[in-house]
Amino acid sequence: MRTTKAIRKIWQHWLENERIQLSQPDAPMHLALVGLITGFLAGGVIIVFRLLVETIQENILPGQGSENYEGLDAFGRFLLPVLGGILLALLFYFYSTKNLRVLGIAKVIDRLTYHQGYFSVRGFMLQFFGAAIAIICGHSVGREGPHVYLGASISSLFAQSVSLPNNSMRTMVACGAAAGIAASFNTPLAGVLFALEVVMMEFSLASFIPIMLASVVATSLSNAVFGIEPSFVVPDMNLSSLKQLPIIIVLGVCIGGAAALMNHMLENISKHTREIEIWWKLAAAGVIAGICSVIEPAVMGVGYDTVINLLRDPQSFTVLALFSLVAFKLVATSFCVGLGVPAGMIGPAFIIGAGIGAIAGFAVSFTEGWTPADIGFYALLGMGAMVGASLQAPLAALTAIIELTYSPGIVMPGMLTIIAAQLTSRVIFKKESLFLTMLRSNEQDYQVNPASKVLQQIGVASVLARNFTRSTRVITQSRAEDIVKSQIEWIILSENGAPTRAFPTVDLAKYLSLSTEDLAEIDLINIPGGRLHLDPISLQKNLYEAHQKFQSGAEALFVVFKEKEATDQSRIYGVLVPDMVEAAYRI
Repeated sequence: MRTTKAIRKIWQHWLENERIQLSQPDAPMHLALVGLITGFLAGGVIIVFRLLVETIQENILPGQGSENYEGLDAFGRFLLPVLGGILLALLFYFYSTKNLRVLGIAKVIDRLTYHQGYFSVRGFMLQFFGAAIAIICGHSVGREGPHVYLGASISSLFAQSVSLPNNSMRTMVACGAAAGIAASFNTPLAGVLFALEVVMMEFSLASFIPIMLASVVATSLSNAVFGIEPSFVVPDMNLSSLKQLPIIIVLGVCIGGAAALMNHMLENISKHTREIEIWWKLAAAGVIAGICSVIEPAVMGVGYDTVINLLRDPQSFTVLALFSLVAFKLVATSFCVGLGVPAGMIGPAFIIGAGIGAIAGFAVSFTEGWTPADIGFYALLGMGAMVGASLQAPLAALTAIIELTYSPGIVMPGMLTIIAAQLTSRVIFKKESLFLTMLRSNEQDYQVNPASKVLQQIGVASVLARNFTRSTRVITQSRAEDIVKSQIEWIILSENGAPTRAFPTVDLAKYLSLSTEDLAEIDLINIPGGRLHLDPISLQKNLYEAHQKFQSGAEALFVVFKEKEATDQSRIYGVLVPDMVEAAYRI
């Protein structure tokens, strides 16, 4: 019994020290530990998700493989998405809340920006089972968005369970997002860049180490279960002639237009169906996906088998078949995601981009030095450009297609295509990232200023004033002199069982120096001085949350473990005043 208490005490002491260390904006060793833990958690969840989905797919679909939806007859291709829509409608009808109607990467950005990275168990369960139903039932969606959400969510839930500071929780959420992409595609570097470029929308040196570690760990776990081969094993792909560069630019412009169209369709579908109950929308999404699947079977599911065929054996497709694939995939994905199916858009973007790229490859067959392999080359360029333009993440997109295929020869033409596509979508058509579009179309605006980002990276425990003492309202003169001599900065006064005021010791010293007679007692409430009203704030909070309290009228804050349980008996870690927050931002 004593041993158990001793171990618990050591654990609590170590954990408290970790919380204080992690509250600092730069604590590399402690953040490295966070990255390792996150990598294991996120990688494990994603492996379980993939095994569940792929095992069920292999058992219900004809033939071999987990994506052979083309083997179903027309009735089966219609019925399966409709059944999926009904199951999703029931899941959301009985289990969702109004705040859990948008999931995936858009929700991760929202939780990170406005909720300090806090996720709920309910959201985790909705994403896990909702995405599993959608993918298994052949909806035109990807698995990457759910992977990112699940990785970020499980990381946040772990951080909440051990009460880590909110600034480190932000890092854990980004680590979980990186792990989700890395484990999904076997692309560790693309996962890092995706987390920084798309989720956090900033490149912070302090975040690199934990995010890289999380990505490496998740990739290693995924490789141990699913193999170490790249997702798309294709022949070496290289630019055969510099004369093709103008054609590559034209391809980028076309891809940019397609990305803008997809963004526009998603925005309008989401906006115009916003007032319809989510379960009716999900049922309708199933019907629309079913109709598209009857006409074009290749739109069903994640569709990586189609991408592999486009890269390896593009001549097995006709130009007409490619136009059909792109058109129906665009329609089916826009309606599925726009109507609220809880799954991703990156996989469909790969297929749409690959299809347009393959069409371009057929179209330039008249050029000097052209070979059939160029069709796959252009398809790969289209994949990167479509993801880069639709997500507004050029670095992550370029890195992804290199890691997915192990084709370093794609770098220069890939950069050119992605630049042309991104400029077309963003500058000409004025479109933002698909994820920000999804948030805004659901009345969840994204507005972040640089000051708030800086303050969110610093925990209150790293800047608070620890040089304080607690006192009753009335003290003796000798006690007052002892406080002044000890060079204590603040005196915390309590009333009605809770700390209420912070009294600067310098004002007490000034009062004692001006007093000409001996005082039996000193009332710290009545003597001249700048008393500040105290409000509690949790140790887990960051300076942005403290700043919000000050803007709401708080004069000073006392830091406790849980502010809802703050009493006169609570341990106080220190005092925080507005000047400390401003100083941290200036630094």
